[in-house]
Amino acid sequence: MPELDNQLKKGTLSIIILKLISEKDMYGYEIIQLLDEISEGYYKLKEGTLYPVLYRLEDNGFIKSYSVVPKGERKIPRKYYKITKNGIEAYRKQIDIWKYFYGITNKVLGI
Repeated sequence: MPELDNQLKKGTLSIIILKLISEKDMYGYEIIQLLDEISEGYYKLKEGTLYPVLYRLEDNGFIKSYSVVPKGERKIPRKYYKITKNGIEAYRKQIDIWKYFYGITNKVLGI
């Protein structure tokens, strides 16, 4: 059932990314690495999966991006993402929906 697994993952990415960014501003590759680590390899995202979600969250006003030029040898700006006030509200609403969905689904499945 890999298709179901992939659909479930895609359906939860927005809430997961909002959660991570709510804890600290992050850049894309940092999100990929942290999510892989926290999920013990379950969420192995590719940039082609992550960035459309980030762009959608930004278009909806839930996150903002800004660039930082790191000190040292690397002079290429890094794009960081920061959660907005609307993003915090959206995250809280999504958590409520998640809890309800999880509870009802488990009830239907009898687990």
